Amino acid sequence: MLLTRANFGCGSSREHAPWAIGDYGFRVILAPSYADIFYNNCFKNGILPAELTEAQIEELFRRAEKYPGYQLSVDLPNQTVNDNEGLTYKFEIAPSRKEVLLEGLDDIATTLKHEPDITAYEKTHAASSAGATMYDQVDVKNYSPAL
Repeated sequence: MLLTRANFGCGSSREHAPWAIGDYGFRVILAPSYADIFYNNCFKNGILPAELTEAQIEELFRRAEKYPGYQLSVDLPNQTVNDNEGLTYKFEIAPSRKEVLLEGLDDIATTLKHEPDITAYEKTHAASSAGATMYDQVDVKNYSPAL
C-alpha cells in the first residue's frame, strides 16, 4: 500500500506510471486526490486508487510515524481502510470500478462479459442492414481518385 499526498500521479498520463507502481508490488494507493488519467489507468492495471480526505491521510502519516510496525489494510468489498490500532475509514468507489478490481478484469475481459449481447446485436444489425451498399476496399497508400 502506498500512502501519498494530493494530486498523486500528476504528470504521469501514460500507463507506465501504474505499471511501475504495480511492478514494485503496490496494489493500493491512498491519497486525497489523483490526476485524472493516472486514476483511470490504475484500474486498468489492477491498482485501487482509494480517496480519503486530506485530514484522514495526514492522520495515517502521523500514525505511521508514531507506531512502530504500523500496518494498514484495505477491505475492498466493504470499502474500508483499517489499521492495526483500530482505526477505520470508509472510501467511495464506483460499482463498475469495484467489480473490475474484484474480478481482475481488464478492458477486453470487461467487454467479453457482454459477448452474448454483442453477438445478438450483431445478428440483428446484420439482418437489418442487408440492403446496405458495400464498397470495394481501397488501398489508401496507392489511391488516386478517378478523374
